[in-house]
Amino acid sequence: MSTVLPETKSELRQNLHLACEALLDKKAEDLKLLYFGDKSPLTDCFIIATGTSNPHLKALRNNLEVVLKENKIETLSKDRFHPGGWLVLDAIDFVIHLFSKEQRENYALEHLWKDAKQLTPEDL
Repeated sequence: MSTVLPETKSELRQNLHLACEALLDKKAEDLKLLYFGDKSPLTDCFIIATGTSNPHLKALRNNLEVVLKENKIETLSKDRFHPGGWLVLDAIDFVIHLFSKEQRENYALEHLWKDAKQLTPEDL
């Protein structure tokens, strides 16, 4: 069990694990989690991953949507794929950011949210 995520966050931990597995099943690269705890009123966690191409980003998102739906994890974003190197899927308690390598370096969310605790899927 992660010491970063409180015991009261077991459902969040389980849902994050499902989302990470869905991304890793489709070979997402450099998967990281930013856990905010009480620091953000909007969401508990970001999942950030890199895709190697627009088709790869689309495959990551499609697999993620299937897994979340199968596990009854509600999502708010319904927008379809638009090439551009950054896809966002809002699952309320956590937000998934899928980037091309160039866009991930450009937006540098890991550096923007320095107060968040950085985790890997193994930390769950």
